[in-house]
Amino acid sequence: MFWDPKVIVFIVISVGLSSLMIWGWVRWVKDKQHRTLFSIFSLIGLAFASASCLLSDSTGIYAMFHSFPYYDPTLMAIYRWGMSLSLAGIGFGVAGAFSKGPLRRFAPMVAGVMLVYWFLQAAGE
Repeated sequence: MFWDPKVIVFIVISVGLSSLMIWGWVRWVKDKQHRTLFSIFSLIGLAFASASCLLSDSTGIYAMFHSFPYYDPTLMAIYRWGMSLSLAGIGFGVAGAFSKGPLRRFAPMVAGVMLVYWFLQAAGE
């Protein structure tokens, strides 16, 4: 079960994206600069991207032990939520790109990676 290539790919992607999220949060916490409205937008973008990543991880873990039939309405709703969270993260991240904070390029990039992830997952359906 755990040597299945799909499981290995899921673990690599999940660990990689989760590590990226944790690194972003650590960067935000270590930042001692003055918090501006635009840097808060970057933080909100990272929060949306993190929610998308959490949804991805929890869906993948659930799918390892239960199966989704093809075009399952619940799975389609999960894809819509994941893409929506990623798009919101991109929007807030781009709005926050006008600050000098540590997340100005990081938040939209991570949200964009999550959006590509959701598109690839949906295309594989």
